[in-house]
Amino acid sequence: MNKLLLTCFIFISLFACKSPEARKPETVKTGSFIKESAIRNKKLLKAEEKAIQNYIKAHDSMQFKASEYGFWVSKDSVVDTTNSMPPKFGDIVNFDFNLSALNGQTIYTASELKNRNYAMDKEELFTGLREGLKLMKAGETFTFIFPSQKAYGYYGDENKIGRNTPLISKVTINSITTKK
Repeated sequence: MNKLLLTCFIFISLFACKSPEARKPETVKTGSFIKESAIRNKKLLKAEEKAIQNYIKAHDSMQFKASEYGFWVSKDSVVDTTNSMPPKFGDIVNFDFNLSALNGQTIYTASELKNRNYAMDKEELFTGLREGLKLMKAGETFTFIFPSQKAYGYYGDENKIGRNTPLISKVTINSITTKK
């Protein structure tokens, strides 16, 4: 019996001294979600660009031109460039605008959005419109086509503008008050 007890004690001692092993993860992350998301976003961008190009073809009299900011511009009315300058940082821009979908459906009228005073680059305004105002001068009216990433993006405005919605906006700058 002593031998059996001694053998069990030695056997338990040998295996009890073993250091603990780290557990291996059950699943390995492969980044597949990010890859799927990138593929989905590329498809969305391609469909959006196709819809915008179709709109431009259907409205070829407006002569849209691609801007360096990633949206399209049509100059509806242009003022004499010798007396007027585009707004600079801090200038107060008084403007009117509306928002429509590519199918022509009005989302917000100019009266709903109301006449607006905007301090250039000092206040919140969606990216495309903020950059578009920099191209304009007092008295001009431009029509912009903003892809969704330059408009309200993935979330929309959580009211009338849905997610990933490209927008058309007719913008008129009434006045520019330069900062002192």
